[in-house]
Order: sequence, then C-alpha cells, then structure tokens
Amino acid sequence: MRTTRTARRLLAGIVATALVGVGLVGCASSGGDSSDGKTFTIWQYEAKDSAQYQSWRDAVTTFKEKHPDVDVKLVSTSFDNMQKNAKLLLTGNKVPDVVEVNKGNADAGQLASQGLIENLDPQVQKYGWDEKVKGAMSSLARYDRNGNAGSGSWYGVPNIGEVIVWFYNKDAFAKAGITEAPTTMDELERDMQTFKDQGTTPVASGANAFGALWTWYSLVSAKADRKLIDNYMFLKGSPSLDSGAFAEGTEQFQQWIDKGYLGSKLAGVTGDQMDATWLSGKSPLIVEDSAAFNRFKADAKFDWGTFTLPGASLNAGSSGHLWAVPTKSGNKELAYDWINTTLSSQVQNAIGKRAGLPLAGDPSVISDPQTKALTQQFADVVDKDQISFFPDYPVPGLLDFQQSGMQAMVNKTKTADEFTKELQAFYSKGKKQVDG
Repeated sequence: MRTTRTARRLLAGIVATALVGVGLVGCASSGGDSSDGKTFTIWQYEAKDSAQYQSWRDAVTTFKEKHPDVDVKLVSTSFDNMQKNAKLLLTGNKVPDVVEVNKGNADAGQLASQGLIENLDPQVQKYGWDEKVKGAMSSLARYDRNGNAGSGSWYGVPNIGEVIVWFYNKDAFAKAGITEAPTTMDELERDMQTFKDQGTTPVASGANAFGALWTWYSLVSAKADRKLIDNYMFLKGSPSLDSGAFAEGTEQFQQWIDKGYLGSKLAGVTGDQMDATWLSGKSPLIVEDSAAFNRFKADAKFDWGTFTLPGASLNAGSSGHLWAVPTKSGNKELAYDWINTTLSSQVQNAIGKRAGLPLAGDPSVISDPQTKALTQQFADVVDKDQISFFPDYPVPGLLDFQQSGMQAMVNKTKTADEFTKELQAFYSKGKKQVDG
C-alpha cells in the first residue's frame, strides 16, 4: 500500500482537541510524571519500520549509557491521536518528558502560543542546534507569539527532511539511447520528448494523487526565489500567484500536459496506480516524495536513480516533525539531552544509512549507492537553502482546491491563466480569514 500524506497538515487552522480515539488518553498512565530523574518518557508516532524509529531505538541505547540510572520509556502512539489530542495530553497531570508533535501553525504553533511546550531558544544556543537545522529547515520549528511559523522562537527540533525528486529508470534511458540523467531543464525536456517520440509516456503521473501537484509546484519552485516562497508560505505581504514564478511555472506545466509528457486521462489516476506504472517500466520517470524511496528500492526490478529538478532555484520539500518539550515535563534537562542525542552524528548517520534524509548526517558514510545519492541530493538542496515546502501549507482548503485545479488542467477544461487567477483569489480570501 502507498504511504499516505497524513503527516502534512495545513499550517493554518485550529487544533482539534475533542477525544476521538482512546489510544492516546488510554496510555496516559505511561506519562512522565516523575521529576526525580529516575523515569524518562518519550512519546513518538513514527512507524516502527521507519528510519527514524529504528534510529531512535539506537538513540535510546546511547542515552541509557549516558544516564544508567534512568528508566527510559519509548512510547509509541499514532499521528492522528497525537494530532487530535495533544492539548488534552499536555494539560493533564501526567505528561511525557519529550514528545513528537506535528509542525505548523495548527499544531506546534497552537501548542506554543498556549504555553504548552517550552521555548527552546536557550537550548538552541547552548547545543548549537541551529548549526545543524539550518535555513528553511528551521522555519517550521520557529513560531511567533501568535503561533505563526517562519519566525520567532524555537519550540521544536526536527531530525529529518523530505524532498520531491525525480526517480528514473536507467535501463529505459539506456534503451532509448540516453546515457545519463539530465542536468539542465533543456536536457530534461529533450529526454522527455525522446521518449514521447518513441511512443512512451515519459512521466508516470496522476491528478487524483500528488504526482501532478508536485510536478506543477516543482516547476513553480524552479522559477521562484526565497522571498516569494516565504511570503506565500508564511502569509507575509501580498505574494503574486497569477504572475511571475507561479504564472510561468503553471504555463510550463500546461505545456507539458499539451505535449503529452504526463500522459492522458490523469484526473482519476491514484498514487498507487501512478507508482505501479513506473514500477512496471511503462514510464521511465516519476515525480515522487523521497518517502517513496524504500518502497521503490524493494519493488523495482530494474536499475534506477534519482535527481532533483535540474536547474531549479528551489525544490519542493520540508523538514520533518518536531521534538518538543512539554511545559509540564518533569525532566526537562534530560529532554534537552535526548533531543541533542538524536541530532548527534551517530544517530543522524544511522538515519541516513536507512534512507531517512537526516538534517545533520554525512552522506559519505553511506555505502549503498542509491541511498547515498539521494541523501547527497537532499543535503545539497538544504545546504543551498533551496527547500520551498509544499504548496498546500498556507491556508485551509488549499490542497483540495489545488488538486481540483490539477484535474481541470489535465482534462484541459481550465487554462494555466484561469488556474492562477483562481489560485490568487482563493489564497487571498484564505489569508484574510487566517489573519482575522
């Protein structure tokens, strides 16, 4: 089954605190209510087969060696339970000592503005976390007094990131007479045209998933700059979405549709169907989240590689979820040391070897060539501060609007100009509602 994008929620909105599941509250007795330093409780919601969870298990061993008298409890819950019930948990009598929370205004931002998680500025300075979590990777870790992301104090610390990349079938490229991955936009378009001329749909895509959306936003990001994207994401100023980079990227996306680079009848294609098309070898390229890497590595029967969009100014992607320290934590110093442990080279490199895209890892220690290449590509983007986040972050309802627009564009019932004008109107209305 395809990994869903449950972890990426809209930045704007209200934290849901109604009790809709028993998992989180039912385990509340495991909370870290001791302040004697003898019991230390960590709450997290990553899947147990994920690079983060497996590496955090390693981190627990290291942490115990540093604190042999401490009973460390690594408690797992679900993302949905934590997202819906975080406020209820953190205002209770038994809270974890350190907790994983979702990034964004609706979650970490609300918890910060309500005083439920600690301001980590002193610890960032003490441990130098800002030297490891840099540029845009820190944007969703920082919130102002109103809980708005992008500036202000640190209230959380991510361990990993994600990036949208192009997966390509090396065997299919060689068969088509293409000897290496494209390094410029012109080369990419030339390669796609080569496949199209040979009767092959170049890119496996779908508008009933994220393929078309990520392709569109990648083309927008390629032409954008840091100021435009930060203004768009963090509701600053009046970013233009019907001219400049957004209009140019959308026009190029429409050209790709018209040329057949993404195929036809895409409106109803799901993520699983899109992935299956690439894995079957029917299309040599696919635009996917880096989270698909391990699934593709397990299932692909051909030689393949990855590359970021050639010549792009910025690349779609984001930081991961955040470690936060509850205000009512009884063992805050241990919590800070835990966060520091997860940012250590030992743990970060363990994440990297498992293809988890660490924020402070060293790609050179990775032996698997595909994993090493992806990790280096991500590291290069981060080092150049070229992450543009994801297009549905800024205002409520934007994801549904954008995906509906993608479906209309691939069906050719809406032009690039019509879409960007409607996008501008939707965004401006949503921004006014968020701003109050």
